[in-house]
Amino acid sequence: MPIVALVGRPNVGKSTLFNRLIGEHRAVVHEQPGTTRDRLYGAAEWRNREFTVIDTGGIGLDTGEGDLLADVRLQAEEAMREADVIVWVVDASGGLTAADDVVAEQLRPSRKPVILTANKADNQRRQLDAIAEFTPLGLGEPILISALHGEGTGDLLDAILEWFPKPRAHPLPLGEVLSRGEGLEEEEQPPAVSIAIVGRPNVGKSSLINRLVGVPRSIVRDEPGTTRDAIDTPIVRGQQTILLIDTAGIRRRGRIQPGVEKFSVLRAVRAIERADVAVLLIDATEGVLAQDAHVAGYVDEAARGLIVAVNKWDLVEKHPKAQDEYTTMLRRELKFADWAPVVYLSAKTGQRVERVVTEALAIQSERTKRVPTPRLNEVIRRAVDTHPQTERGRALKIYYTAQTGTSPPRFTCFCNQPKLVHFSYVRYLDNTLRAAFGFRGTPIRLEFRARSGTPRSE
Repeated sequence: MPIVALVGRPNVGKSTLFNRLIGEHRAVVHEQPGTTRDRLYGAAEWRNREFTVIDTGGIGLDTGEGDLLADVRLQAEEAMREADVIVWVVDASGGLTAADDVVAEQLRPSRKPVILTANKADNQRRQLDAIAEFTPLGLGEPILISALHGEGTGDLLDAILEWFPKPRAHPLPLGEVLSRGEGLEEEEQPPAVSIAIVGRPNVGKSSLINRLVGVPRSIVRDEPGTTRDAIDTPIVRGQQTILLIDTAGIRRRGRIQPGVEKFSVLRAVRAIERADVAVLLIDATEGVLAQDAHVAGYVDEAARGLIVAVNKWDLVEKHPKAQDEYTTMLRRELKFADWAPVVYLSAKTGQRVERVVTEALAIQSERTKRVPTPRLNEVIRRAVDTHPQTERGRALKIYYTAQTGTSPPRFTCFCNQPKLVHFSYVRYLDNTLRAAFGFRGTPIRLEFRARSGTPRSE
């Protein structure tokens, strides 16, 4: 698909326009300049033409943020290299600035089409001022829009489409085209698995993404909180497409700062819900902290697959039992997710990072697995006979069990008294199903239903 890059100085409304074009609130929007840092991709459609939009961080004059600003600028320049059309966004309410002049100097030599767009042109005075100020820059008269209210975005989209290659007209009648299968694009296939990289700030999430992608896809800095948006990046392994989602670090609720960080954490939690499998990244030098367990809890609540990845393993002092002892500690601290595989890796050196993809694909297969009903009932009956559940002389009887869903695997047990089922017994049946059928890396959901009445789910 054609690619459109949104560029401009900080705080001109690029992320608001990005969200407007793709039709969803994916980019974090805040009045604080420099909110966007990495490249953020989204799919848009206008007049039956699909294209990709890239949101970028603000570029222009350095504002004292040092190397971070240089990293943001490199990300924006990479987006411009990828793009077929560049949309330069300026601020009609703030007028022409020295930073705009710097951006104009970068864009003038470009051989790619540049569409000058004046955002926040909410009234006639701003519109007239924008035309007067920005037209002399030599990149045409600006298209006047308000990304917040959607005004003028149709004109902008029409201008973008003018630069796209025209669809090839097919000389054959439609029926013959369909019979031959010519001139038709294949339907885009969903990724084999979507993987969200989650964890506390500064544990190496962006470094892991960059190592898997093979290029600096996300900005990596020593200070925590560098990543703010949930950044989607597809990679290919063999014949399969895998979607990687980089996320902002998730702190404890009481330590989340209002504003940009709050929205970033919300995006991270939503990224877990969009993913098939979450990779909980832990800093090997710090061990498992309470917040790691909280993040794992988010994954379990969302019923997503889980991999516990211990990063910076190259920095840990090794001895023959180091890995076994660390795994024991992990199982103790994350005992509610002892079904999750553990991978020891180093995003810095690349040690075992590909295991993350291999494990995620295996977990996705487990999440979609269906088991034979006769074998399922045999396993559950044997489990109940071996360890019956009784209370005050009443015994739990499970008459029939059916698998009622996948992703995650769901099972409904039809029984005499759902209220007799204690949490510990659910755990016992969960372990029994795993011993018989696997389900490594994925939560299981069990529901207990009377032959008539209100169900109980666990």
